[in-house]
Amino acid sequence: MSQPLHSMRPEGHLDRPEANTSTSFDGLVRTHYGRLCNFAMRLVRSRETAEDIVQDVFARIWQRRDQFDIHDPLPYLYQAVRNRAIMHARRRQVFEHWWEGAARDVEARGPDAAAQVERADLAQAVRTAVGALPDRCRLIFTMSREQDLSYAEIARLLGISVKTVETQMGRALKSLRTRLAGYLAMAVAILPLFR
Repeated sequence: MSQPLHSMRPEGHLDRPEANTSTSFDGLVRTHYGRLCNFAMRLVRSRETAEDIVQDVFARIWQRRDQFDIHDPLPYLYQAVRNRAIMHARRRQVFEHWWEGAARDVEARGPDAAAQVERADLAQAVRTAVGALPDRCRLIFTMSREQDLSYAEIARLLGISVKTVETQMGRALKSLRTRLAGYLAMAVAILPLFR
């Protein structure tokens, strides 16, 4: 019979439930982390991204440890990692598609060589600024701006409150405005990004 993660007890131990939960969770991570990273890496072709995906899956399990079934975790773990990898690939594809469209729009406004250099600088600055956002903040920002999801949809998908989404978006926009202040004139071309 399967048991929730919090009810697993090592043989002969009558410790606090929190300690047993932590021990069971640590064992789960130690046992499966490496193989899940290898699996994710085959899907996303980046060790760093694969590790992020697996860590996100384990973080979600920890957050929901009272409902997680420890009896046979592998099917769930592989499916969760696969789903996150697919979500990552879709986000990346949407971002690249959006970026190509933005570049075409900017190019259509003028073939001037100096302007092209400025646009390339701006593009790099935007990529760097978005990439510098904290992970959760960047995820919420890209879900909103690249996938055009509402705050309510993002909150539902991530299992957080709409208020948390609003707070994270506020932080993202403030950070991007600060980092890109020197590009203000060029940023008018991509103003919808900062709406």
